[in-house]
Parts: sequence; C-alpha cells; structure tokens
Amino acid sequence: MKVALLTDINLYKAAKYSLSFLWIFTGATSIFFNPEVGYEILSKSKMTGLFADIAVYGGGVLDIALGLWLLTRIKIKLCCLFQISLIVFYTLLLTLIDGSFWLHPFGPITKNIPILILIFIVMVNENKIA
Repeated sequence: MKVALLTDINLYKAAKYSLSFLWIFTGATSIFFNPEVGYEILSKSKMTGLFADIAVYGGGVLDIALGLWLLTRIKIKLCCLFQISLIVFYTLLLTLIDGSFWLHPFGPITKNIPILILIFIVMVNENKIA
C-alpha cells in the first residue's frame, strides 16, 4: 500500500505549520534571543526609549500571537489577512528606515514575497481542506 505524502491536506498543513513556526520563532527571537537587532534598526529612524521598547516587544508578542492563532481553527482567513497586513507594514517600515535591506544577501525583505504567497495559499484553501 502506497502512502501519499504530497496530498492537498498534507501540503496545506505543512504550509500552515511552517508559517506558525516562522511567526512564533521570529517573535521569540525578537523578545528573548536578539532584541538588540530590532533596537539597532529602529535607532536608524531615531526611534529610541519607550517607543522602541514597545515596537520591539510589542512586535514580538504580535508575531507570537499570530503564530499561535494559526494553530487554532478559529477564523483562519482573518488571521491570514492580519499576517498579510503586518508583513506589508513591516516591509514598508523597514524600506523607509533602511532601503538597503532589499539588497541584503540574506534577503530579509525579499523573503516576504514567497511568505505572502504561502499565506495566500493557506487563506484560499482554508475552507476547502481544513
């Protein structure tokens, strides 16, 4: 008997769980493992002090919340819309602060394009597969 690993349901789950992992891990990294990077980026826009604290830690909490939300079955399309909105916001903000991130060899901004596509795939298939 052959087991089909690349079924629509398995690909959907892989997309959903990988996005969840991405959000949770980046949020945890921003809060616990390397908040200095966030502060360094924000300082380029002259954002320091309490506003920088709110941006770094609030952004991290928001990222983790989106990752956890994806693990539920509650209004996933709305969750996807929030993800898309937040990625667009982060991308615009980072572009305004330091547009050279578009040309960074590790692609911190350009990676948002395939991530957005993956979110669209989850959003479009939520009612069909879940």
